[in-house]
Amino acid sequence: MVTEIARPENLYRRDFRELQERGVASWWLKRLRETAMDAFEQLGFPSVKDEEWKYTNVAPITRTGFSSAGLSDAASDEPETKRLGGFGYHEAAESQLVFVNGKLRNDLSSLKALPDTVVAMDLAEAAAEGRFSEVIRDRLARGADYVSNGFTALNTAFIDGGAFLVIPKELKVETPISLLFITDAADANFATFPRVLILAEENSSGVLIEAYASTVDKRYFTNAVVEIELKEGARLEHYKVQRESVESFHIATTAVELGRQSNYGATAVTFGAQLSRHDIVVNMDHEGAECRIDGLYMVSTGQHADTHSVIDHRRPHCTSRQLYKGILDGKSRAVFNGKIFVRHDAQKTDAMQTNKNLLLSNDARVDTKPQLEILADDVKCAHGAAVGQIDEDELFYLKSRGLNPLLARNLLTYGFAEEVIAKIKVASLKAELDEAVLHRLNASIEV
Repeated sequence: MVTEIARPENLYRRDFRELQERGVASWWLKRLRETAMDAFEQLGFPSVKDEEWKYTNVAPITRTGFSSAGLSDAASDEPETKRLGGFGYHEAAESQLVFVNGKLRNDLSSLKALPDTVVAMDLAEAAAEGRFSEVIRDRLARGADYVSNGFTALNTAFIDGGAFLVIPKELKVETPISLLFITDAADANFATFPRVLILAEENSSGVLIEAYASTVDKRYFTNAVVEIELKEGARLEHYKVQRESVESFHIATTAVELGRQSNYGATAVTFGAQLSRHDIVVNMDHEGAECRIDGLYMVSTGQHADTHSVIDHRRPHCTSRQLYKGILDGKSRAVFNGKIFVRHDAQKTDAMQTNKNLLLSNDARVDTKPQLEILADDVKCAHGAAVGQIDEDELFYLKSRGLNPLLARNLLTYGFAEEVIAKIKVASLKAELDEAVLHRLNASIEV
């Protein structure tokens, strides 16, 4: 793999040494960080000569000297609570962890609505506790590959907090659990490294909201890694919402391990960031596992959104569904590369993958590449991709019913996005995303 090692990376090594010298982390975590930093220095940042990154140029990240928010003075020390009050979702008002500039803010967080047996706490604190240390040591960095992914390696090297969540066996958590990551900076050019480790034990269930937002329109870098493990019979509905500053960079990895008869549903919505990339990897290594991976990206001039997904069917009788939709306006660009692997032993696999893109401008561009690699012979698999503009017949029909052309176009665009948003079961989150789509269209659905 060809990499680009630029001078600004020296800042990461400098900040890394300072992090290691703090002396508050356990020996095994320091060793994990050191191994990951060595991997990052070998890998560097990917370039367009790397097949997995050929359509996404991360040179703006490579060239910029980002300092770690936790170690620099670029971030506000104590952001005003009132400035952060507009974030969050009322269903999760008392079941949320709020992180500001990468650090957990207990004064903004609340867990009153969660059962006492649910574990939701700072990852570093949990790693230091005897009852969680072995669990975290066993699972942390097991699913997210930091050996071959430079961004994941960099995140792993800077693990210093984050979220640790455990839903105990047989428990159905009715209240959505929210992990809210807010950037609130006095200055630009700093990086945060959110890290999340989630364990849903046998026959448990829950709803997770993972949200990223900003109080400022400045240049910064978010490098996030989320690892999820679902035990036998566990169910998790996971919503990821990225509404970062349009000047920022957002690179994220989600790694999921599914147990026997478990069920994972994910919806990822991308509105923000100048350049964003989301890698999602789902390993189905036990019989009867099911997953649904949906997404919506909506970008305009100056924005680039990239989604790479891998759904790996390793055992028989597993089912996967994937629907990603993109809306591109102005001079924007999007990338979708979805891979489904069906291994030799994965007989009776049922997998379907679809990517649809709506171009609202002649200057918009999308590169879409759905892939199937099937090594078993008794399977049901399909994939497809479509890129087009608003259907002129549908537009003519609405105009013939008295709607003005702009409203007709906006209604059709809204309807295109709604197929994904409608699956979201948290009312306030769904309403927020509906409003965001309409705001992007600068329209109202009212006639």
